[in-house]
Amino acid sequence: MRILFLTDNFPPEVNAPATRTFEHARVWVEAGHEVTVITCAPNFPRGKVFDGYKNRWRQEEVMDGIRVIRVWSYIAANRGVYKRILDFISFSITSFLAGWFVKTDVIVATSPQFFTALSGRALSWFRRIPWIMEVRDLWPESIKAVGAVKQSLFIRYFEWEEFRCYKSARKIVVVTDSFRDRLIKRGIFAHKIEVVKNGCNRSLFHPLPKDEELLHGLGLRGKTIIGYIGTLGMAHKLDFVLRCAKTLAAEEKYHFLIMGDGARKDDLQRMKEEMSLTNVTLLPPVPKHQVNRYVSILDVALINLKRSDTFLSVIPSKIFENAGMEVPILMGVQGEAQRLLEQYGAGKCFEPENEADFIAKLHELTDDPSTYEACKAGERRLVADFDRKILAGRMLEYIVEVGQKYAKKKR
Repeated sequence: MRILFLTDNFPPEVNAPATRTFEHARVWVEAGHEVTVITCAPNFPRGKVFDGYKNRWRQEEVMDGIRVIRVWSYIAANRGVYKRILDFISFSITSFLAGWFVKTDVIVATSPQFFTALSGRALSWFRRIPWIMEVRDLWPESIKAVGAVKQSLFIRYFEWEEFRCYKSARKIVVVTDSFRDRLIKRGIFAHKIEVVKNGCNRSLFHPLPKDEELLHGLGLRGKTIIGYIGTLGMAHKLDFVLRCAKTLAAEEKYHFLIMGDGARKDDLQRMKEEMSLTNVTLLPPVPKHQVNRYVSILDVALINLKRSDTFLSVIPSKIFENAGMEVPILMGVQGEAQRLLEQYGAGKCFEPENEADFIAKLHELTDDPSTYEACKAGERRLVADFDRKILAGRMLEYIVEVGQKYAKKKR
């Protein structure tokens, strides 16, 4: 099967969309399929092209057997709205042009910003090739949730286009059960929606001894380290975490480690300095293959989102990577993510943006060794059920099914 995958995030970017696409595509190549990924020059989240790349009209490389075609796009940092939308639109156009010349049996286009899906839909229509829409986030609903935009004629148009994508796709692959339920309520046929959740790359994220060299270098030996590793965006409400760190400053054993980049990075640095937080360390992101070193030194893995009904339907991918390394999770996300964590007993959940509950659940996790060990056991069960290779194989089955139906009709 020849698979064409459209995504605006791909390694060496290290965010969740890039990681999911790369790890899935690698499994598909290992299974004997021909995979071509069309993406842009790596620049997320700072809007600066990574070393070794240029923002050219077209450049090509091979990564672990995956053919990667990078196209030009208008590049903007992951902050604000309108420049980012121009970024999305430009990639939609150039990915469409590049996709016109790629021989393929099936097209897969991924959200959350649905302009990539528009490119997939257009290619499908013009070339008469079936397409699958992967929905990792409900966009534009998610940007309304973080307060980036308000409801307007502009947004209503995007919502109309979003619905048209759902209707035209031969198959929709979503990452949570809640997404599936919500699309069904909007009138999308249940039989065309499949759920393939995020998972853990167990070859990379598995239990490791604490990296003593790293602990020494950061001056954190003897500390109970609460760590957040990921995008520092509008949705993650990390200013709340810094306020909790301020409250816990008198408890000298706790230290907060925040590593990543994003729209709120500068704000967090300024806030840390203004609050004189000596119990917080802010670090820049590292390549994906080095992330496990930093996870290894954590005692508690922190996952946090802004309080919003929109996030009741999400499952942060950080759950699976932290669980793979058996670092108990402290999570400020309700809804499906909370149900998953509590089902496996893999950590503690606090009410989003509730400082008293955050501190109480942190103490529950760190003060009782039996609770802490029980969470690690729960994580082992969770990871066994969410192995990334198995999930990639499941998605491949849906892709092959769509491609084979098209091949039969063509004959």
